[in-house]
Amino acid sequence: MTPIDGLGSLWDRLLGAQPDPPPLLVLATAAVALVVVSTRLPWRIARNAITIAHEGGHALAALLTGRRLHGIRLHSDTSGLTLSAGRPTGPGMILTLLAGYVAPPLIGLAGAWLLGGNRITLLLWVAVALLLAMLVMVRNAFGVVSLVVTGGLVLAVSWYAPPQVQAAFAYTGVWFLLLGGVRPVVELQRLRGRGRMPASDADQLAGLTPFPAFLWVTFFALANLLTLVVGAALLAGPVLADVGGTLTDVGGTP
Repeated sequence: MTPIDGLGSLWDRLLGAQPDPPPLLVLATAAVALVVVSTRLPWRIARNAITIAHEGGHALAALLTGRRLHGIRLHSDTSGLTLSAGRPTGPGMILTLLAGYVAPPLIGLAGAWLLGGNRITLLLWVAVALLLAMLVMVRNAFGVVSLVVTGGLVLAVSWYAPPQVQAAFAYTGVWFLLLGGVRPVVELQRLRGRGRMPASDADQLAGLTPFPAFLWVTFFALANLLTLVVGAALLAGPVLADVGGTLTDVGGTP
């Protein structure tokens, strides 16, 4: 095989569509993601992925609005910090603050769109590329290790795992981002109620706009719930259509 043939094969593998996953896999991965999000210990471990997406959202918004990104820090307690320079007020700062809590489900929504076209391998490779891009801006050891481990796991699954395992991994990850975007908003308001997050994204937004922090928390919650509903429809829609078609075939045409 020539290098050109090898490159063409790799390109076909990346952009090609994989077979439709079994309906049971789609539902089972949703159940697994829900268990992880709703139980204490699995959530504490997996929440780091939500933090990566959260800080990545801040970083991307800062770059897109013309701010200078100075670095990202990820901490072992699943907190994070994104530092950027620019005007301390105005639309750029507002959008940068706004992007954090809505980023995980929005990334999940983009993943659901790719999975709707059966682009499972493409989804995994895009995830690796985003993690590598973020790695360049990480400024602490735990953050580097966290991104290298996460990216290495995704790359290994995309390269070595059989299609069924790739599909299960991709669907679980997307469901987790969609579902996992809701719980941090609930935790945010709970901590704010105890006075333990006086400088949260919502409170900083309240200082930059006429709207109170609770209204921003409500916006995060509604936006993430809406994204969850749309993403779930993209993921589970084909499954429900198949079930409906099967019931019609069994029952016959009225």
